Amino acid sequence: MSHTSLIWHNGRLKPWQEATVHVSAHALHYGSSVFEGERVYATPQGPCFFRLAEHTRRLFESAKIYEIDIGYSEEAISQACIDVVAANGMASAYVRPIVFRGAGGLGVMPKPGSPVDVSIMALDWGAYLGDALEHGADVCVSSWNRPAPNTFPSWAKAGGNYLSSQLIGFEAQRGGYAEGIALGTNGLLSEGAGENLFLVRRRVVMTPTSSAGILAGITRDTVMTLARSLGYAVEERDLPREALYTSDEIFMTGTAAEITPVRSVDRKSVGDGRPGPVTRALQQAFFGLFDGRTPDTHGWLTPVTSARATSADVEDIAA
Repeated sequence: MSHTSLIWHNGRLKPWQEATVHVSAHALHYGSSVFEGERVYATPQGPCFFRLAEHTRRLFESAKIYEIDIGYSEEAISQACIDVVAANGMASAYVRPIVFRGAGGLGVMPKPGSPVDVSIMALDWGAYLGDALEHGADVCVSSWNRPAPNTFPSWAKAGGNYLSSQLIGFEAQRGGYAEGIALGTNGLLSEGAGENLFLVRRRVVMTPTSSAGILAGITRDTVMTLARSLGYAVEERDLPREALYTSDEIFMTGTAAEITPVRSVDRKSVGDGRPGPVTRALQQAFFGLFDGRTPDTHGWLTPVTSARATSADVEDIAA
C-alpha cells in the first residue's frame, strides 16, 4: 500500500506529509474517532465510487452516536471524497474519511469547544485478504467475543471498536489463519475482525442479525439485495457456532474484503474446500457492477468528476 501526494484535511487539499495531528489529540488518548472505508472502481464510464452516499450517511450517524459535530454537510464530505480521488488522478482507490476529536486538552470528556478534525485519504489498496478472494480463506473461531449490547455501539464505525478486531486478528494470525470469527456474548455467531459473515446451506443465504454485535455493513446489504435478485432466499437469523462446520459455503463481506470465500474453519473444510456456486454467483454479480455486466439499477455508482481543487492552497470548502 502506497500513499498519494494529496490528502484532504480540515477543508483543504494538502501534501500528504503536511496533514499532521498533535500528540495531545483527544482521539489518540481516548479513541474518539469515527471513520469510513469506501471503494472507487475503474468502470467503463471511468472511476466510480460505490455507494458513496450511504457511506457518508453512516459516517454522520456514527458521529451522532458519539456526539461529534463534523462541521460539514454530508454533501460537502461526499464532494471532498470525490475531490481527493480526482486531485490525485486515481482510476481506482480505497478512500478513508476520518473524523476525530483533536488537540483540546486531556480528560475523558472533551472540553467545550474542543476542535474536531476531518481528514480524507485515498490509497491504492488491492484485495484485503490477498488471494483468498479467488481461492478462499482459512479462518478460525476466536476466543475473543464481540462486546455485549449496551457497551460499545456496534453500529457506529468508531476507531475504539477496532481494538476488539485487533485481538481477534492477532489470535488468528498466531494460529496460521487469514482471519478470525467472533462470537457474541450469547455464544452465537457475530462477525469477522473486519467483515460481516454469510453462510449458505441448501442454497439459502444466511447471515447473523444486525443486533448480533455487528457493524451492519453496506457491502452486507448489497449482497443481500443481489442474492434476492438472483432468486436466493436470504435469512437474517441467530446462528450457532456449529453452523460454520455444517454449511455448504461461507463467505465474508466488507468494503475492503469485498466478497471473500472461506474454504475452512478451524481446519475443517467448508464444502469441498473451494468457493461454492452461490458465492461465485454473488461475486460475479457484485464485480459485474464495475465492469458493466451487472446493470446498476439501484444507482449505487457515483462518477468521480473533476476536482474542485487540486493544490495545497485551495479555498476552504466547509459547509
